[in-house]
Amino acid sequence: MGAQRNLLKVYPNMGTQRSSPKAYPNQRTPTLKCLLDIDSRHNSSRQAHNSLDHDETLSLISYCSYVYTFNDPAESPSQHDLKRYKLINLLSIIKSWKKFVPNKILPPLFTMISVNIFRQLPPPNAACIISILPDDDDLVATPAAAWLHLQIAYDILLWLIVSLEQKVLSEYIDHPFILGLLNLFQSEDPREREILKNVFHKIYSKFLSSRSFMRKAMNDVLLNYIFDTEQRHCGIGDLLEIWGTIINGFSIPLKEEHKVFLTRVLIPLHRLKAMQVFHRQLAYCVYQFVEKEPMLGVAVVKGILRYWPRTNCPKEVLLIGELEELVENMGPGQYKILALPLCKQITKCSNSWNSQVAERALYIWNNEQFVKMASEAINDVFPIVVKGMESNLKWHWNRCVRELTENVKEMLEEMEPNLYSKCLSQIDSSIDEVEMRRIENWKRVEMAAKINRIIQESQCQRNNVKRRSAGIQKQ
Repeated sequence: MGAQRNLLKVYPNMGTQRSSPKAYPNQRTPTLKCLLDIDSRHNSSRQAHNSLDHDETLSLISYCSYVYTFNDPAESPSQHDLKRYKLINLLSIIKSWKKFVPNKILPPLFTMISVNIFRQLPPPNAACIISILPDDDDLVATPAAAWLHLQIAYDILLWLIVSLEQKVLSEYIDHPFILGLLNLFQSEDPREREILKNVFHKIYSKFLSSRSFMRKAMNDVLLNYIFDTEQRHCGIGDLLEIWGTIINGFSIPLKEEHKVFLTRVLIPLHRLKAMQVFHRQLAYCVYQFVEKEPMLGVAVVKGILRYWPRTNCPKEVLLIGELEELVENMGPGQYKILALPLCKQITKCSNSWNSQVAERALYIWNNEQFVKMASEAINDVFPIVVKGMESNLKWHWNRCVRELTENVKEMLEEMEPNLYSKCLSQIDSSIDEVEMRRIENWKRVEMAAKINRIIQESQCQRNNVKRRSAGIQKQ
């Protein structure tokens, strides 16, 4: 009780707050109607405030729907900066709405995004495509002039895709919208292609009903690139990177349509001259297939060997590395089928006059899985490999290649000494046979030359006799 008295001294109103309504005889208890009237007045004021916010947002959207060319002298940098400021302001307003965007805002907002990002791209520059090698990830080939505006428009689109429900978005992100995004992958600005990859990933993960259409649309782009030799495309590597994540999610056993994509799209991509630009992404996609179903490795390896380049040495180095990775994912069943054709190609590469190709082909013998594969058909493989090693030791111009060849020879001799010596004797005998054949051919050539000379001499003698007899008759 003493403590309660002290509280009352400090807070004199405390007791009255806890007392009954009778302590305020002049105050009436608010009725339900009064409370509803107060709530309706609050709602109307809130709606009026929201209406003002929406009008401001619509005004921003309308202003940002005007697209600057960045080539017109009439456009001033201040106009460009003002639009960028308004785009940033619009993005912050939309983000403040959390995961709700008013229905009357969405249509003009998507119209503004479409007007800004869907534009006519300039034709790709061949020199710029060739220069974008796998090591040049940070290279900006041809930066988009309107990137300061495009980046924020893409950020708004990405926020909408991530935050809104698929049911709301499906009215605006339809098949033509997806095809428009695919067409933008031809942009020469890697920053735009990077954000496009993110947008496309988010759409694919959220729009389950559109996945089949999106895969088919990407297939069409890749097929058109393969068979239209005049076409240049900067975004093939980016599309293959998207495909890599899609393939990673395929269930086992693989569907037939996915295997058809491997054989008709991914493998033929190896034959293109510009394969160096997107080889890293292509090899990853192929590796994913073989990892899921190792039996597909036979078709992949045979396809790569079919499209092997003849004069493109950097491409040969890449393909040797890809074959080495594929071999590590296959089993004894595939080894017996692929040992001979693979070792033939690797031996041919080790005899290449290009030192980089020869060294890369010789280094593959350090791989245990490759040696294991060769041992599965050792009687067929050894004669070809031994002949290639001996040829390198005898004729190759590069000292490093000869040293690597000597190391491989020692390894092969330790693995099968009797077979290696037998192959050497066969090579010597075949060399003797070739030499004997060459000598016989030369003898036949010499004999034919002698006979031809005798015929010509006899013909000349007959002609001389005829001339003399003709002269005597005239006299």
